[in-house]
Amino acid sequence: MWPNTPDAFESLVRPSADQALDDAWYFVFVEGQILSLAERGIPKPLESSDMRWLDIERTAEIYLGNFNGRPCFAVAASGRTPEGYTLANLRAWLGRVEPAVFYLAGRAQQLIDWDRDHRFCGRCGNAMVDHAADRAKECDGCGMVSYPRLSPSIIVLVHRGNEMLLARNARWPTGMYSTLAGFVEPGESIEQTVHREVYEEVGLRVKNLRYLGSQSWPFPNSLMLGFHAEYDSGEIDCRDEEISEARWFTADDLPNIPPGTAISRWLIDDFIASGR
Repeated sequence: MWPNTPDAFESLVRPSADQALDDAWYFVFVEGQILSLAERGIPKPLESSDMRWLDIERTAEIYLGNFNGRPCFAVAASGRTPEGYTLANLRAWLGRVEPAVFYLAGRAQQLIDWDRDHRFCGRCGNAMVDHAADRAKECDGCGMVSYPRLSPSIIVLVHRGNEMLLARNARWPTGMYSTLAGFVEPGESIEQTVHREVYEEVGLRVKNLRYLGSQSWPFPNSLMLGFHAEYDSGEIDCRDEEISEARWFTADDLPNIPPGTAISRWLIDDFIASGR
């Protein structure tokens, strides 16, 4: 079954002041890192009981929605890390928490970053205020409205018979391989992006694209659209400086690949499950 983001939010109407928030979750970010407790080694969001006594200054608070009856908030804060708590990059949560919790944390980080970067209007420089009806910022001066922006991108598993093309990014740990990916350029269709990225990164032509699914990816604010593509022609030529190596692999000799929470792994698992 294709993994997907759960339908997490039942409501985006902020709870009133008299509603109980005892079971609320708080995704707290300090200088870009997420603050958490660990329960049996697994990080978890903070709860109302934690927030009551933490010696941190809240610089922003955004209501995310109601997740399975639990109000959720994104919080930007400053201050020292309290004893017993840890600060970590959100990537440290990948594969260690339930997918629903990771998606919630990713949404929180993206909204905190958007709120920080849209305090002033990019057109006239006046202060921005929260929109009365939408999740957006509105300029007091010229009236421009700014919504949270996503960057569409593609991620593709190229196959040749029973072989899969996997590549290693130069910045990744030795031995880690994944599928090819890239951002959509202005004026491109998603399908054009797949063809261009594969050719630019490894010099191959592909055909018979098949869309599989999507994943919200908060590094920094991507919506990744996953495809399978059949090899058409060409020899592997790593043209992109980010790609240090690309090779054909079969299911029996896979290298170190991303965890099950990543869409690249879903593409790999789906290809193997197809029996090719």
